[in-house]
Amino acid sequence: MSNLPRKLNVILCWHMHQPDYRNYATSEFVLPWTYLHAAKDYTDMAYHLEQNPQARAVVNFVPVLLDQLEDYTRQFKTGEIRDPLLRLLAHENMNELSPNERELLFDRCFRCNHVTMIEPYPPYRRLLKSFQEIDAHEDKHFEYLSGQYLADLVTWYHLIWIGESVRRHSELVPRLMSQGALFSRADRRLLFELYGELIAGLIPRYRKLLEAGRIEISTTPAYHPIAPLLIDLKSAREALPLSALPETPSYPGGVERMKFHINSAIASHEVRFGCRPGGMWPAEGAVSQSSLLLLAQHGMAWAATGEGVLVNSLRQSHGYVPDKTEYMYRPYRVHDATSQIHCFFRDDRLSDLIGFEYAKWYGRDAVANFINELEAIYHRTDPAVEPVVSVILDGENAWEYYPYNGYYFLSELYEALTEHPHIHLTTFSEYLAQSPDSEVPPIRVEALPQVVAGSWVYGNLSTWIGDRDKNRAWDLLCAAKQSY
Repeated sequence: MSNLPRKLNVILCWHMHQPDYRNYATSEFVLPWTYLHAAKDYTDMAYHLEQNPQARAVVNFVPVLLDQLEDYTRQFKTGEIRDPLLRLLAHENMNELSPNERELLFDRCFRCNHVTMIEPYPPYRRLLKSFQEIDAHEDKHFEYLSGQYLADLVTWYHLIWIGESVRRHSELVPRLMSQGALFSRADRRLLFELYGELIAGLIPRYRKLLEAGRIEISTTPAYHPIAPLLIDLKSAREALPLSALPETPSYPGGVERMKFHINSAIASHEVRFGCRPGGMWPAEGAVSQSSLLLLAQHGMAWAATGEGVLVNSLRQSHGYVPDKTEYMYRPYRVHDATSQIHCFFRDDRLSDLIGFEYAKWYGRDAVANFINELEAIYHRTDPAVEPVVSVILDGENAWEYYPYNGYYFLSELYEALTEHPHIHLTTFSEYLAQSPDSEVPPIRVEALPQVVAGSWVYGNLSTWIGDRDKNRAWDLLCAAKQSY
């Protein structure tokens, strides 16, 4: 027997995704979320990994997000800015804005979590109060708000969308925040250039972490398709047998289309990161037996999805669902005669604690609670095997609800996990690389006879199909595809 201590393997998987916000008819970006989350969240997520050399994580980049980050980098390089909000940040004279441009600033520059991103800053609060006082009047004379007001508004909005790690290592951001008002075009131009530097540096930063063995980077089929439905619309009934279906029996050429999305994602990954991905997080964690085997046929060693999919699949294959500690903390092998892939399942409760609950806690208490939850799993699971806990959530949307963009929570979380005697941060590929024959205690991989199609949303596909409007949309989409 080996004297190797038993570990609780923990995989933190941060899913980075933004829809394609580009209007291809005008070449303009219709919403600014890609560049704003890049400056605030993607920079901070890289920083915390860079600061803790012992930390390990999986970062999933959807190719369409990477396309947009590179698009913004080209815009900064050429000076041809196609995002109207970003263009206004660098506008020469804020007294000469058109009514549409003024309306855009009023509409966009208060879109954030007011508690964490406006309330802490008195000058920004005053801008909001002035707007609200005018907006409360029936006449709404927004023309009373000067060009300087607009300059201060667009500056503050871009200041609060800067990552906390950048604020702490930048001379510019604290200076402008301390200044508070009367921002000049030179001030705005410096902030604009900082955004350009942050966005241009993102992909190289993550590639450097990958090449150092600090993270695994995975991908998603290129344009974020709901794979089970493209392959077979009837898969919606696997989890919900009474689900209504579109009149069209199937999406035309769905399997070939999925192959395109998978091949495009692999090619994107090779160009950006210099290697093939080891695995994929399917769009919305939506999987089926057929979609997983399709990933296997394209060389993917692993995929991941939500806990509800596993529960439904075990209920179908076993007739019941055992205790969570008996089924949850291991990967499952999905295979046919020629292909196989390992599927990991998200611990919904732990993932949602980070995504939705811990923002309300004092950071150190939240970390302590998370560690206690993991220790309980460690003690409840079979001592003869090494379990794996998959914590998977968005890498951008949670943090604006945390004080300081989750800075203290994330830094203390990585520190507590890497220093814990029984917890081992790992990645999906690193975990699978362990040999079940040589490691004592071994990892446990079980075969899953049949995957019930579903997603990480409720464990089914009802978000995208099943009611009248959604089914009508599928019919229209299929008709358009057939006509094209």
